[in-house]
Amino acid sequence: MSMSDSIGDFLTRIRNAQAAHKKQIVSPSSKQKAAIAQLLKDEGYISDFRVTAEGVKHTIVVDLKYFEGKPVIDRLERVSKPSLRIYKRCEDLPRVLGGLGVVIVSTSKGLLSDRQARADGVGGEIICRVA
Repeated sequence: MSMSDSIGDFLTRIRNAQAAHKKQIVSPSSKQKAAIAQLLKDEGYISDFRVTAEGVKHTIVVDLKYFEGKPVIDRLERVSKPSLRIYKRCEDLPRVLGGLGVVIVSTSKGLLSDRQARADGVGGEIICRVA
């Protein structure tokens, strides 16, 4: 069975694992998933991640983060989907919770947080919203 939205599947695995209080998730890997995991780690939403290779098959293992028994990620939403792409200019990038959350944007400079994209003056496709 083919999957049309692998990024959406990756984000759903994180959401479901945190709802079940799992310590980590395992998902098929891609460069974009690794870049999303790196941004989540840099922003403090996950503990760590690693990409493992078993022959030809690459997987990404994400260690989830909890604070006082509650998941650090309160909300994780896919914004731009394969059926409806959402693009914004740098001045039109949304702010999550008045700047407390993060929007992950796919730009010509790679995946960036909304703050980095505004600082660099680039817009792009809004991948997801994290709070």
